[in-house]
Amino acid sequence: MTKKALLLLGCPEVPVQTSIALYLASRLKTAGLEVFIAGTDAALKLLKVADPEGHYVDVEKMIILDTCIAALAEERLEFELCSVFVHNDAGISYLATIQSMSNAKLFAILFGPDVEALTKLIEFKCEMLVAKAVHNPIPLKNKVDTMIKEVKRWAV
Repeated sequence: MTKKALLLLGCPEVPVQTSIALYLASRLKTAGLEVFIAGTDAALKLLKVADPEGHYVDVEKMIILDTCIAALAEERLEFELCSVFVHNDAGISYLATIQSMSNAKLFAILFGPDVEALTKLIEFKCEMLVAKAVHNPIPLKNKVDTMIKEVKRWAV
């Protein structure tokens, strides 16, 4: 059975979010996982425009954020891996929500200008990928590459 991964995206205020989400989706798909993305309407529209042919993300596997949270709460959805993109307090809230209702291996992808302050707000166990990335995705991409090595071992 194919393991499922969820990428959870908040408001796309920080430019690196979209490119790293597409990059991570591609890497997870290549590693053999079925990839779903939940996000705000704007975040999902940016992904659809950036990947019009669906090479990295299948449009039918994109879910409005609130719909996804409700489905997780009602146990209609479950994932083995979840990566929550965090660049503000709302991202921390979504991370805590996922942590409280899912048994997925949880990754917090922390980025943006206030990343140091955000890391201090996480008071539960999860893997953290931290980079002060705003416009340049490379520091965060490098963290994702390290994460993927672990995921490949775990996914088989």
